[in-house]
Amino acid sequence: MKSIRMALVTGVAGVVMALVLALALSAYRVAGRPNVAVNGVAPSSGQAGGTDRADELMAAIRGDAIRADMRFLADDLLEGRGTGTRGYEIAARYMAAQFEQMGLEPWGDAGTYFQKVPFRQSRPDGEKTFLSLRSGGKETKLEFRKDFISHGDPERAESSVEAEVVFVGDGVTAAEQGYDDYKGVDAKGKIVAFLYGAPPSFETSLRAHYSSSDVKEANAVAHGAIGAILLDDPVLEKLYGFDMQKRDLAFPHLNWLDAGGKPNDYFPQLKGGAFLNMEATKKFFASAGHNADEVYAAAKAGKTQSFATPIRAKIHNATKLEDVHSPNIVARLEGSDPTLKDEYVVFSSHLDHVGIGEPVNGDKIYNGALDNASGSACLLEIARAFAASKQRPRRSLLFVSVTGEEAGLLGSDYFAHYPTVKKSAIAANVNMDEDQMLWPLLSIIPFGAEHSSLEETVNQAAARMHLRVDPDPMPEEVVFIRSDQYSFVKQGVPAVFPVPGFKSDDSKIDPAKIFAKWEEERYHQPSDDMQQPNLDFAQAAKFARFNLLVGYMVAQANERPTWKKGDFFGEHYGRK
Repeated sequence: MKSIRMALVTGVAGVVMALVLALALSAYRVAGRPNVAVNGVAPSSGQAGGTDRADELMAAIRGDAIRADMRFLADDLLEGRGTGTRGYEIAARYMAAQFEQMGLEPWGDAGTYFQKVPFRQSRPDGEKTFLSLRSGGKETKLEFRKDFISHGDPERAESSVEAEVVFVGDGVTAAEQGYDDYKGVDAKGKIVAFLYGAPPSFETSLRAHYSSSDVKEANAVAHGAIGAILLDDPVLEKLYGFDMQKRDLAFPHLNWLDAGGKPNDYFPQLKGGAFLNMEATKKFFASAGHNADEVYAAAKAGKTQSFATPIRAKIHNATKLEDVHSPNIVARLEGSDPTLKDEYVVFSSHLDHVGIGEPVNGDKIYNGALDNASGSACLLEIARAFAASKQRPRRSLLFVSVTGEEAGLLGSDYFAHYPTVKKSAIAANVNMDEDQMLWPLLSIIPFGAEHSSLEETVNQAAARMHLRVDPDPMPEEVVFIRSDQYSFVKQGVPAVFPVPGFKSDDSKIDPAKIFAKWEEERYHQPSDDMQQPNLDFAQAAKFARFNLLVGYMVAQANERPTWKKGDFFGEHYGRK
């Protein structure tokens, strides 16, 4: 799952590859294929279009196979699977080899399993990047990495801006909510400063949507801004603080490139950008004649609080640029219905993690076992189950293993813009990311389902597996915009991102605490590896079965999923 940072900012090798794949396939064979009982699944009397095969399909899901795939994908040999790296390429070859072994059709570019994604890689040049704030005749120069950070500019090696600064609260304009942080302030020709997040009164998915850096930057440009400063606050500091974001400078910033070589979600009107740490943010508010704690309290209460400041900022971004490539992996299972086979249900998961970074306790490989070797392994096992079945679903299935998620949902966004099937043929997306197989699976949180008829499908699948459906328990984490289903939503495709819920029937097991501890100690850390304790592959198999069941029900239904009437995402992104 991509970090809060990404939600906010913006010869010998051949021999090694062959050996790696051979070892991986050997590990898969060792895993075996024992019979697995599907506990807790109530048989169904049937689906439209024929006999219901869901029980057979779910019974084919094996926890030991998920473990074997995860063990390979999270191995040190793959060096954290960073986008554009050799380790990621090995992982991509492995996924393609598995799809080929299953007999699935290659559905990438030119008859291959690979969809080539071009990227612009950006690294800030700290020696040349600077930021200064002038107020009351006094200029304060901030130090890169100590007081602020920047991710550079994906199109310009050097870019500067100098202008007055206006504070625009959360930086949100939401007409349908009757909310506008820009009301009463003039941002034209100014640098806008804003906080992380969006008003807590917004429905959870809308809150996440309006927290997106892309949405905020587009809004800033629409109001005439020429630069942007993100200000730290206690919520952001707790979720993914300045020190973590500074550490992440070891990983390059990426944008995918269109056919003209232009970076995605890039706003050249913004000629400079930066993120201030907590201390620098408090000094910023003091210079503007405001108390930081009062500003934070107003934001927590969802109050608009924009104001002009006497501060003039000068930002200079220097960036080292390089173009790289990294593939999505795409496989197809053709449907059985003469008409519906031309429509597709997309199962997705991201294959990348963040790669090699700053050492933690002597370990510099960020293996990404749960995030997201787990989702990739579930994707493979679901694909195996469908491929081995004698009866194919009515709609066709695409299995899409995407790159660049950790860099901002980039591989899925590229695929959603340029799918290897007709865009209008994609009926739905079921996305898997970061399976928290650390406690018994008793409930599901289906991010995004509430916006379309997928909600009914999810509820039926959950009831069949005796799972409870829970609402988002942590809206401040803006999970809805932090995984790949969001890319499909923005292209008008109804999508769902199920994650394990926090229900427990054992007083000694508190899933919320387990998850919080995992996020604090292992999320985007080298310790997210296969040596971490309490990985429960029986629960992983159960989670995979739920995702399979949702996708199967969509594939079998007479009608494709539809947006709910008047839904924000349907109105803004749905196909007309």
